[in-house]
Amino acid sequence: MNPPQDLKIVIVGAGAIGGSLAAWTAQHHPDTYLLARGAAAETITTHGLTLYPVSQPDQTESIPVNVIRSLAEIPGADVVILATKLYNLEPAAQQVKAALGDRPLIVSLQNGIRAQHILPVYFPRVVYGVVAYNAWLDEPGLIGYQRKGPVVLGTLDNSLLDEQRALSAVLSQGLDVRLSQHIRDATYCKLALNMTNSVTTLLGLDMQKVSDLDLYQNILAGAIYEAVQVLRAAGVREQKLDPLPGWKTLWVAARLPHFLTRRTYQRNLHHMNLSSMAQDVYLRKSAVTELDDLNGEILRMADQYRIDVPINRAVYRLCQQHFADPNFQPLDVRAVWREIQSG
Repeated sequence: MNPPQDLKIVIVGAGAIGGSLAAWTAQHHPDTYLLARGAAAETITTHGLTLYPVSQPDQTESIPVNVIRSLAEIPGADVVILATKLYNLEPAAQQVKAALGDRPLIVSLQNGIRAQHILPVYFPRVVYGVVAYNAWLDEPGLIGYQRKGPVVLGTLDNSLLDEQRALSAVLSQGLDVRLSQHIRDATYCKLALNMTNSVTTLLGLDMQKVSDLDLYQNILAGAIYEAVQVLRAAGVREQKLDPLPGWKTLWVAARLPHFLTRRTYQRNLHHMNLSSMAQDVYLRKSAVTELDDLNGEILRMADQYRIDVPINRAVYRLCQQHFADPNFQPLDVRAVWREIQSG
């Protein structure tokens, strides 16, 4: 691979993660290209990418980025970062394969574990990433974010170390990047935390007043804790994704009396933003979400290892039932709790 300063990096996916990564990288690395089309391409070409931190929404920063509309524009791409949703990953992989063949290093930034089954079919050199920060797309080219990273990178067999270091040297100029020798476990650890996506979408985080905060905490903390129990049974070892909460903190939130944990819980809830699943359901009015790849994966593992996960089963069932409604409105937490209790 070329020296870090010479890498031609193409990012596929102009959403919140792809866009934020493109902006932070382009600030320090001119050979950064963002594949975009339609209104997004026009907006970003004309105005750049505009980003703002959630803590200071008035402090926007517009960053120029090289926009391409076809992968054929950069035939010598060294790195292709796939920042699409998981349900769009295979078509994106096919597109990259057809245009660039096996030449570039492929980097996957999807939630869930299925990318680790899809991409080796198409490419011999794949680095997997765990995105441990939240970002959201207000409109094409306008992105809010919690913080600049971290993104954790690694391979399934701890190969491609030189390539990982070269890529990290470029990306880390703009955001927090870490290398891991246990990327599969790290992916599963993030998967457990992704149980919040369905819960907060179903209950309408910041879209309606919570009628019972105790029940909200029961459901949200309980869903993650159930997922952690499934991962433990499967032999997954905890990987720290700081500043995301670790397993001990999740146990505390799920098991200790609420009067002991309420302040921390409310603070964390306040810092949560619209998840990618909520953006699909509420903003794009789409029934196509990552539900099956996130919650469905935990349920399949729970069946395999015979772990009881009543909260996740009820949430999954309700999401399947209601997300297909184009006029979906968030459910009251008490109704969801009754569904959980009824089994």
